[in-house]
Amino acid sequence: MLALALLALDFAGVKVAFAADAQIDVKIGFVRGPHSRDTISILDIPADDDGIAGARLAAEDNNTTGKFLGQSFEIEDVKLKDGDDPLKAFQSLADKGVGLILVDLPANQLLAVADAARNKNKDILLFNTSAYDDSLREENCRADVIHVAPTYSMLADGLTQYLVWKRWPRWFMIKGSHPEDELFAEALRHSAKKFGAKIVEERTYQDTGGGRRSDSGSVQTQRLIPTATQGAPSYDVLIAADESDVFANYLPYRTYDPRPVAGSAGLKPTSWDPSHEQWGAYQLQSRFFKLASRGMNARDNQAWVAVRMIGEAANRTGSNDPKTLRDYMTGPDFSIAAFKGQKQTLRHWNQQLRQPILLGDGRMIVSVSPQEGFLHQVSELDTLGFDQPETKCKLQ
Repeated sequence: MLALALLALDFAGVKVAFAADAQIDVKIGFVRGPHSRDTISILDIPADDDGIAGARLAAEDNNTTGKFLGQSFEIEDVKLKDGDDPLKAFQSLADKGVGLILVDLPANQLLAVADAARNKNKDILLFNTSAYDDSLREENCRADVIHVAPTYSMLADGLTQYLVWKRWPRWFMIKGSHPEDELFAEALRHSAKKFGAKIVEERTYQDTGGGRRSDSGSVQTQRLIPTATQGAPSYDVLIAADESDVFANYLPYRTYDPRPVAGSAGLKPTSWDPSHEQWGAYQLQSRFFKLASRGMNARDNQAWVAVRMIGEAANRTGSNDPKTLRDYMTGPDFSIAAFKGQKQTLRHWNQQLRQPILLGDGRMIVSVSPQEGFLHQVSELDTLGFDQPETKCKLQ
């Protein structure tokens, strides 16, 4: 017991926050909605374990350390089908005493779950692993939600910094006709203004329905895309805002003018990519492939980071209490190593995880933002997304 106590003291670095012989069981719920399988490329069809595979790997990682500290980590997966009520799924976990819950749901459903959690007579902490909506961190922020997924504004700023660094400031933007497309488009507009780029023309691609893979052969697409992109003013790069995966992947190599494509296709900003291997990421990718027999995508990684954050906070505090863990995560001593070149911390004003943005082309990582020369008085990571002076968040 003495040896275990000394190990715990050395791990914490400053103090032992718990009795060495106390077993702490950390139960983590995961409420995940159905992911659309209607994609342009068959390579993008989500796996059945999309997201949850990352959480399971992180639980294994947590247990590797936890066994020396008397801690165990367990994931309870609740996968919803179309039409299922996420509030019932949340209620089932809360009734079992699960107070730490990862949420992979659209913004409106996440808000409903967060408000339901806030009305409970016990502390519950949620982790947003997939919703990019800036409003969740701004006017609709909630104190019981930690945001691991980046925002649309962080993704847009990461891309814009690189394009400005490349001196490609003139953009021709095509956006989709769905609400999430407009959210990304608005983030791109704001980012262009913020960093000095210019959108020379903007067009909307209307989604008329139909099967995306069956109805759009290469010959037909080869004829339609040049017409759709013809006649734009002089521009450096075509920016696609197509979060619904309706048209963007048809753009590269088919535009009327010979220009690079970025945004929702071509050069894409993301929190993670299966091709990322710098800063020890190859080791994480290898372990994930051994577990899931596929590459780790952004949703997998965001779930992995969320569970690792829980593990780090539990290790440091010796607790599984949601309020204790939240207080530590939002405090000055918390950071998480996530294979992206620097430790990541939470923005205390809206509980968004600071993180670099990877820029990939589907085969390799082209660059990582923030770019050199984009400075900030607190953290260069705060050049990505809304900074504290701009925030509308009032945590409650």
